[in-house]
Amino acid sequence: MIAFIKGTIEDISEENVVVDVGNIGVNIKISARTSSLLPGTGASVKLFTYTQVREDTFSLYGFLSRDDLEIFKKLITVNGIGPKGGLAILSVMSADDLRFAVISGDGAAIARAPGVGKKTAERVILDLKDKISLEDTLIHKEMQTPGEDNIPVNDKARNEAVEALVALGYSSAEALRAVKSVQAGEDMDAEALLKLALKNMF
Repeated sequence: MIAFIKGTIEDISEENVVVDVGNIGVNIKISARTSSLLPGTGASVKLFTYTQVREDTFSLYGFLSRDDLEIFKKLITVNGIGPKGGLAILSVMSADDLRFAVISGDGAAIARAPGVGKKTAERVILDLKDKISLEDTLIHKEMQTPGEDNIPVNDKARNEAVEALVALGYSSAEALRAVKSVQAGEDMDAEALLKLALKNMF
């Protein structure tokens, strides 16, 4: 309904921000992590929003990036995870950390969120594992560069390096983090990436 809100920050708390939009104060629910990343009062801000409409309430949930908004929308499709639970999870981990946790089956990381127990965390992994892929991670997004057909320059090499690490027994999350940490040149092949990634793991 409302794609984003852009205005001046009037007030911030750990769970809410008031944005002045044309002299109207708009209450927007946010995660504690988003709260910590916001500039101070008086600063301009743009928040991508999710609108929840119920019989007795109209609520806006705000995010600093479309990526956070999209992962939130996936989270609230999980049985037992409403908007409040979604914000709780995104208060203790970034969207990409959540993807790593789902890919690697790390329920303990998700269960660190307030009000999210072990069973709920396992349900998040079960429900989202088919909705999240390597292409959703920051590795893929960081490799997107302008060019012919918008194909990342070393996308194939990085994916091959990740697959090689997984074949060596590392988890998907460990492999993704290791390859992501490598400052790769455009001409770097999978073998060179793998060697550097392995060094970063020790």
